[in-house]
Amino acid sequence: MPDTPHRHPARRTVLAGALALAGTGALSAWSTTPATAAALRAYDEPYRPQVHFSPARNWMNDPNGLVHHNGKYHLFFQYNPAGATWGNMSWGHAVSTDLLHWEEQPVAIPQTDEEMVFSGSAVFDRDNTSGLGTAANPPLVAIYTSVIKATGRQHQSLAYSTDDGATWTRYAGNPVLDIGSDNFRDPKVFWHAPTARWVMVVALSTEHRISVYTSPDLKSWTHRSDFGPSAATGGVWECPDLFELPVAGDPGRRKWVLIVNLNPGGPAGGSAGQYFTGDFDGTRFTADPHDAPRWLDHGADAYAGVTYNDAPGGRRIMVAWMNNWLYGEKIPTSPWRSAMGFPRELGLRATPDGGATLVQQPVAELATLRRTPALRIAGRRVRAGATRLLRDAGQTYEIEAVLRPDGARRCGLEVRTGGGHRTRIGYDSGGELYVDRTASGDVGFAAEFPAVHRALLALTDGVLRLRLIVDRSSVEVYTGDGTVCLTDQIFPGPDATGLGTFAEEGGMRVERLTVWPLRSAW
Repeated sequence: MPDTPHRHPARRTVLAGALALAGTGALSAWSTTPATAAALRAYDEPYRPQVHFSPARNWMNDPNGLVHHNGKYHLFFQYNPAGATWGNMSWGHAVSTDLLHWEEQPVAIPQTDEEMVFSGSAVFDRDNTSGLGTAANPPLVAIYTSVIKATGRQHQSLAYSTDDGATWTRYAGNPVLDIGSDNFRDPKVFWHAPTARWVMVVALSTEHRISVYTSPDLKSWTHRSDFGPSAATGGVWECPDLFELPVAGDPGRRKWVLIVNLNPGGPAGGSAGQYFTGDFDGTRFTADPHDAPRWLDHGADAYAGVTYNDAPGGRRIMVAWMNNWLYGEKIPTSPWRSAMGFPRELGLRATPDGGATLVQQPVAELATLRRTPALRIAGRRVRAGATRLLRDAGQTYEIEAVLRPDGARRCGLEVRTGGGHRTRIGYDSGGELYVDRTASGDVGFAAEFPAVHRALLALTDGVLRLRLIVDRSSVEVYTGDGTVCLTDQIFPGPDATGLGTFAEEGGMRVERLTVWPLRSAW
């Protein structure tokens, strides 16, 4: 399905009113009113994520326009201002100073009678190359896919802001790139310093190709090359990203990473993201040889992952939509539907064959939400069967664990247990890490939801190192080295707050385990 389908410590707003549609000129937005006590309680609904961003109301999908500017992380996203299923695509907006506490803003770029506003990116045009600002006040520029309602044509358009992203104006010369296609979308734009020009990667979705364009001014674009088809092509290609990273373990070496999301065709079924490593000369991306698709995440609920432009300190931070088009419009949440995955910092690590592999970890800011550890264990052997560690670990917490299979065929952790519900994060002696959500709670809203999701993983020194973020309706699993991730939504009952271990056909040794309850970011 093509592109289909906050809080500040001192202040919150709620979105109210009706969306005034605009063509060109300044964009109208939702009015804001002071938060009421009821609104402040709204982020405590069943299944409401406490450390993941979700909008106050209505449908959300792909992250868009990720850019850091003047001390704030801007998160734009595909948004339906009028309902809790896909439609009326506009750019929602939230801001944060720390990637944890988000303040939802008025709708940034609303749909009009003529067009919907699909995915894209945003840049700070520091030198005012576009002429849409001034030398003294350069603009933020959003590059997005316009979808013409009458024809279905997809082309690339601009909107700009000269007040730090508070209000946006459509460019009068839109579209800036039109090839006459109905499947040409999701531009990611960045400044390429070696060639002193803007670069766009954009998907020719049904052709499984990523096109590279360049521009001196964000308004006139020249086609330079195409990449693909390659690796996973079981669904349409969407939401590309291209960036450079240093390779840890190989001083002085740098590689480029191309992210390509696709739907369907992921390792867990439905939506997923893959990546390629390689070289980029400003016009063409050349991928390193690789035999099989390389997945950003092996769970079911990490799609449309893209990264921030201009993150401080050169950090490469990715946010993905924590949902799946197989069942995304059916998940049992209200009055909102969908959340974003926790922001991840990306890196590259050298591999023995001379290549490089992507590594991912939750951004370090997560640690500021930790409370006093609820549990610390070291050197405890557990027998076959299920062992309770905590009757009430809460609904939102972080775990770091080092587990040693001690003859067990399968072993690991059970989270959100109670009332007949459990989610297992396990390791199989056949060499697979897995998340089993078949008994995780409400699984009956879609036939595809109850499943076991797996990733190949070789143990290092015979131990399994894990880091988990458990929230009210999700679990994110990272291996200790960051090379494998699994993200899955879960919908357990309110009494499913237990935490334990399990082992089958043998025992397991808990070398180290720490559980931190997490404060709500709301």
